[in-house]
Amino acid sequence: MKKIILLPIFFLILILNAQSQNVNMLANMPDSIYSGKQGKIHVQGVAVDKVNGYVYFSFTDKLVKMDLSGKLIGSVTGFVGHLGDLDFNTADGKIYGSLEYKNDAIGKGISKELGIKNSNESGFYIAVFDGSRIVRANMNAEKEELLQTVYIQEAVKDYEANVKVGNQTKQHRFACSGIDGIAFAPAIGSSNSDKKYLYVAYGVYGDKDRDDNDHQVLLKYDIANWNKYAQRLSQDQLHHSGPARPLEKYFVKTGSTRYGIQNLAYDPYTGNLFAAVYRGVKTQFPNYDLFVIDIHKKAVKDQISSDDQKISVKTLSLLQSGPKDTRTSIRGWHFEWGATGLCPLGDGLFYISHNAKNKDGQQESTIYKYKWVGDVQNSFIRVK
Repeated sequence: MKKIILLPIFFLILILNAQSQNVNMLANMPDSIYSGKQGKIHVQGVAVDKVNGYVYFSFTDKLVKMDLSGKLIGSVTGFVGHLGDLDFNTADGKIYGSLEYKNDAIGKGISKELGIKNSNESGFYIAVFDGSRIVRANMNAEKEELLQTVYIQEAVKDYEANVKVGNQTKQHRFACSGIDGIAFAPAIGSSNSDKKYLYVAYGVYGDKDRDDNDHQVLLKYDIANWNKYAQRLSQDQLHHSGPARPLEKYFVKTGSTRYGIQNLAYDPYTGNLFAAVYRGVKTQFPNYDLFVIDIHKKAVKDQISSDDQKISVKTLSLLQSGPKDTRTSIRGWHFEWGATGLCPLGDGLFYISHNAKNKDGQQESTIYKYKWVGDVQNSFIRVK
């Protein structure tokens, strides 16, 4: 009888100790961290390794590793594509980022800034960094054994497809411009929060003259067997090693945005996915900067327009909180920051990037600590 009573007490003690350690860890997280000057191309995403005390910044053509005091530990350079949003996977201790190679306006802009000529081939990848190997500045992305990549074929197929929109033929199914936002999160509509999947968000062109770009697109992957796909990065000869298709493909009605979900983040405290975007310009939509996807709710079968026909898809729900647009019933928030870095810390706290260009033309970011509010007036409030 005593053993039966003592077991629940033992587990309760373990839970309380874990909660106490998390509180202490959060208390030691600084209110802000400055990236330093990082070149001509702006910050794209931020990830934090709370256990080991590191923060990672993506500055499009390089990954920067710092400690929590803002001291540079190392960096990975040599990318001639677009390194985007980041997430830290607690299951394997690695940093995941979206990586694009393409010759659209974004790709040409990057090539111009870097003064290089890019390949004509398009390729979208998840880059997997071993942070423990990033130990000095300017480590080469191709030559050092610290990075592997997995090809995201589904996004490439949609990017390269041509579709009918009214009387015109348009490039890019679902207006796919590539991939950007990524996050590890539980299965949609599941009560099991232990198993995490990788969600990859499309970039979506914000053209006003097409009506097939008013949804965000999320791909879901189980990365448990991704070692069989992962290969070293070779930017002169892009590989095609990756899963043939995602486990699921989801659509979220937000209205048009410019280049889709820039930063995607799963917050265990609320159990929701946060999506920061560059606001769209279609006047029939509220054009919010921030959306919260309620992943407690199961996906719903619906129909959307694509290639001048209705297709059946699975759609996700926005959180029924905050401002609501009366014309479209779309909910979201106007919030200046988040599209260049949005990282949940726990207990409703986030690091959010404030990107800037200094007087020398150098790009930089300071991440500040925010508290999630999520009411009609505020999405986040700054912690000072």
